[in-house]
Amino acid sequence: MSRIDAQPVDETHEARLIPPAAPARPKRSVLRPGDLFSLGLHGLKARPMRAILASLGIAIGIAAMISVVGISTSSQALVKEKLAALGTNLLTVTAGTDLFGAAAPLPEGALASIRRIPGVEHAGSTATLEGIGVYRSVEIEASRTGGLSVAAADPGLLAATGARLLDGAWLNEATARFPTVVLGHTAAERLGLQQAGALVWLGGHEFSVIGILDRSLLAPELDTSALIGAPIAAELFGFDGSPTTIYERSDEALVDEVRALLPGTVNPAAPNEVKVSRPSDVLAAKNTVDQAFTGLLVGVGSIALLVGGIGVANTMVISVLERRREIGLRRSLGATRRHIRLQFLFEAVLLSALGGLAGTVLGWVITAIAAGANGWSLAVPPLVLIAGVLVTIAVGAIAGVLPAVRAARTSPTAALSG
Repeated sequence: MSRIDAQPVDETHEARLIPPAAPARPKRSVLRPGDLFSLGLHGLKARPMRAILASLGIAIGIAAMISVVGISTSSQALVKEKLAALGTNLLTVTAGTDLFGAAAPLPEGALASIRRIPGVEHAGSTATLEGIGVYRSVEIEASRTGGLSVAAADPGLLAATGARLLDGAWLNEATARFPTVVLGHTAAERLGLQQAGALVWLGGHEFSVIGILDRSLLAPELDTSALIGAPIAAELFGFDGSPTTIYERSDEALVDEVRALLPGTVNPAAPNEVKVSRPSDVLAAKNTVDQAFTGLLVGVGSIALLVGGIGVANTMVISVLERRREIGLRRSLGATRRHIRLQFLFEAVLLSALGGLAGTVLGWVITAIAAGANGWSLAVPPLVLIAGVLVTIAVGAIAGVLPAVRAARTSPTAALSG
């Protein structure tokens, strides 16, 4: 063994070369999601009545918004469903006015001319008989017309308007020559009739009711009319054959083309004296008005939601003031300002979310009741329900920011000594 190998090792020198180990740092306090949920729920359970009253404003606002949107969409769904069944290819032709503002009646042969237009599938007409009333019996005073009118109808009217019979039969070439009448839905109600077979007093003559129409969506004027045949109208009341309104139904793809041809076909000498309209356009315009009204009501619901958010913020501010000792104790035990902020922010969000869930359910129930009462199919967009809850969560988060920041700034010593 060499002299170098035999030298003793200086352990003290080596120990001086190795730096001492750093002291272990204390573990950082962690607020787990489960603990956060428990803390938020505990804050609401501690004062349940206050929590209910605070979330009530949120619930009312969301319920108002969802019920308004739900009722609007349900009613519009019914209109769209009926339009899909009846079609949007119905056009009506009515008399206009001449250059001097006087009424310009439709020519006698206007209906026959329209039927010759390529693309026309059905056409029918009515002609209002002025000064002729319909009554339940001869004993009724002539002045008590009930807002009902009498009109001479063409046999093709039923197919052209898409109207349906509730009871009885429609006018045909045979019955149109006799004192028979078909009543509109409202006319039958006002005369106290529910089925065909009765007699009514019409223009000083007894007429037999052979049919009752269902409500007409595209031609509502038929609801208050008593419709008789043109031949019997000419025989008893001097009807000259000039129609008041012509209903025309054409192929869907040719509606615009037929619409452009109608004025010149009906009155070649003065097409500007002929008015052509589309009943489905009126319904579309009504839907637009309904949507605008729905937007207004949603705005009112938004105001209620804003008031509810202010209520949540106020509740959380009071809660922070009342729980100063709790905040100070938690801070002294290791809770950070971030933990305190999260606790109170989550509590505000939870408070608003519970109100949003209750309001969403309430709004859906109100919509279901309204739809059932009116015979509509329930049509509440799922996105509206989801959006209702998400909006309340956002409102709660905004309302809880200030109280949460205020709670986080609370000094532990001041809170415990106060």
